[in-house]
Amino acid sequence: MLNDIEKVLLSEEELKEIVERLGSQITKDYEGKNLVVVSVLKGSVVFMADLMRAIKVPCSIDFMSVSSYGSGTKTTGVVKIIKDLDNEVVCGADLLIVEDILDSGVTLEYLIKILSARNPNSIKICTLLDKPERRKANIKADYSGAKIPDAFVVGYGLDYDERYRNLPFVGILKRQVYEKKHTGVSDS
Repeated sequence: MLNDIEKVLLSEEELKEIVERLGSQITKDYEGKNLVVVSVLKGSVVFMADLMRAIKVPCSIDFMSVSSYGSGTKTTGVVKIIKDLDNEVVCGADLLIVEDILDSGVTLEYLIKILSARNPNSIKICTLLDKPERRKANIKADYSGAKIPDAFVVGYGLDYDERYRNLPFVGILKRQVYEKKHTGVSDS
């Protein structure tokens, strides 16, 4: 698995610093509010677990699962909800959508539209990684961990074809790893 990584972008220590910084700012901004932290599965689950422990105000959590990628490396542009929120009572809540990466913005644009119709008090976005060069939708994170270059990244919850999520850092995946699958070249 480590041999598939071209370069480490964010180390474990850098990720901890990002989480603490974001958690501190969110704590300050949501004092006295009805905070509901919504994790967009599966990629944000590692970040969300660390982030919610860094938030020092009462909050509840919920999860959504959406897809716009399939097993490829680029968004299909079609977003589908695989799992909706369990807690349907978001009316009047202050929603914080937690994402692993803000890339094209297509998924988040769709989620905000869907969640806005449920009349929350507010909706904000917290993303670990921001890749503004790839933006297709007019979406900006309210809380952003780090801007990254236009490269395919894995680790700390981010995957390629359901692999690499368990790496404790964020790294750039070697191009030949994901091109093998699409060209039909195998390791054997």
